Amino acid sequence: MNIFADTSGFFALLVKTDYMHVRARENFRYFAENNVQLISSSFVLVETTALLQRRIGLTAINDFNAKILPLLEIVWVDDKWYTKAAHRLLFRNNRAVSLVDCLSFEIMEALQIDCAFAFDRHFEENGFTTAAFYPPDFIPQPD
Repeated sequence: MNIFADTSGFFALLVKTDYMHVRARENFRYFAENNVQLISSSFVLVETTALLQRRIGLTAINDFNAKILPLLEIVWVDDKWYTKAAHRLLFRNNRAVSLVDCLSFEIMEALQIDCAFAFDRHFEENGFTTAAFYPPDFIPQPD
């Protein structure tokens, strides 16, 4: 099973003082125990790194790169992915949804991923489930 991993999930997982840290840790343990493949994008990597650097520090970036990044399958953004995300952003005409989110939605649709490891309500608002909001037994199982 594939689940898309968002910055909000990574941040909660890595920052012990985050209000969703325990849930993120439980979900991440579930992913490991059930061979869930986490997919993310190079834009999420940049966003996560910037957020960790600004709010937590370089040690958190080192932890992310050493402990989390090797577990991920990364979709590297090229001009085609960027164009799709930018079109979606402009079509939506909603300043609250970021370009990174729009790219994530494009990738999830293209790879037929319906669940995200995220605490960002925009995923659910766009028709995806979010593993991080539910106990692990509610994570959709493959048919």
